[in-house]
Amino acid sequence: MPSATSLDVTAIRKDFPILAQQVHGEPLIYLDNAATSQKPKCVIEALTRFYQMDNANIHRGVHQLSERSTQSYEAARGKVQRFLNAANSREIIFVRGATEGINLVAQTYGRTHVSAGDEIVISAMEHHSNIVPWQMLCEEKGAVLRVIPINDRGELEFDQFEKLLNHRTRLVAVSHVSNALGTINPVREIVNTAHSWNVPVLIDGAQAVPHMKVDVRNLDCDFYVFSSHKVFGPTGIGVLYGREQLLEDMPPYQGGGDMISSVTFEKTTYNDLPYKFEAGTPNIAGVIGLGAAIDYLDQIGMDAVAAHEHDLLEYGTRALESISGLRLIGTAREKAGVLSFVIDGVHPHDAGTILDREGVAVRAGHHCAQPVMDRFGVSATTRASLAFYNTREDIDALVAGIQKVKEVFTV
Repeated sequence: MPSATSLDVTAIRKDFPILAQQVHGEPLIYLDNAATSQKPKCVIEALTRFYQMDNANIHRGVHQLSERSTQSYEAARGKVQRFLNAANSREIIFVRGATEGINLVAQTYGRTHVSAGDEIVISAMEHHSNIVPWQMLCEEKGAVLRVIPINDRGELEFDQFEKLLNHRTRLVAVSHVSNALGTINPVREIVNTAHSWNVPVLIDGAQAVPHMKVDVRNLDCDFYVFSSHKVFGPTGIGVLYGREQLLEDMPPYQGGGDMISSVTFEKTTYNDLPYKFEAGTPNIAGVIGLGAAIDYLDQIGMDAVAAHEHDLLEYGTRALESISGLRLIGTAREKAGVLSFVIDGVHPHDAGTILDREGVAVRAGHHCAQPVMDRFGVSATTRASLAFYNTREDIDALVAGIQKVKEVFTV
């Protein structure tokens, strides 16, 4: 039965040159989008055009190349602002990725506001990038890390979250979507509850922004991070959104060029937002490529992306649940396009290797979420993760590949 969604996936796939290749003599079925997404031609062309025509440093030059580079760089900032519906472009900070965005908040806002005996709240489904920076901060300050438990479906236990909040809570940091389980967290309710205690909230949106419309003003969050490479843009670039007043009050993250207004040996005056947090020559091409990726997504429409991926998720869930000896890890009622599973008697790495021989690219391991694996009593899972260029036929190829895996291990 064909998909009922409105996307012309056949036409979309032609925009992604990498999808046309074969792997081990089989057509590539790319189902590792939670690790990184593929790039449309418009992004690749934007990178090439910058280096061929406009390559120059930004903000410093008066010559035409520098002016063009600066214009393109700042235009991309405006695109991100509109994409997230931030109040203004001063709230958009370019970083290396979601990981650096979280570390920036931990090392600036966190070090300023967290003291001995204070508490930071995260969830049991976090990526290591949203665990380790807070552990480091807590160790430095003598603070305590509190963890919201999750249930057997992989859903956050909201009543336990409410009980964790108290007068010593200084920050809540949670993922919008779990990379290992696909769970979509109720982040609007999390923010509302935390704000009732005057506690700010950071949301790790690395797995949400590629798959759904995100409105930071509607969420009312204080910080939001995501990575370009998961949203069909280049690697090495990401975004930190921060509420303007919070960013104004935070000290700089790094020192160097472009984050200063003036420097003497006696005193340095820092630059205005957003440049206060963008020391040194940035990944100019990466920012421009991210802008091209956002243009592409705007053209497709995030509502259409979400509807298509939801259809694939439902189709894939039914298909995998029908396979004997296979167990899905993460069955939340609200999910994005992640299908993590284990197969009786088969190590996930073996499953991933055999699937690769069939042309099916998946991820096998703990997915930088070892506490999640511990929660479900497994060392690793095989994870298929979806994007809008995937099809039901890709799911069928995954199912056929899993049957091959089972055949190998039942001989």
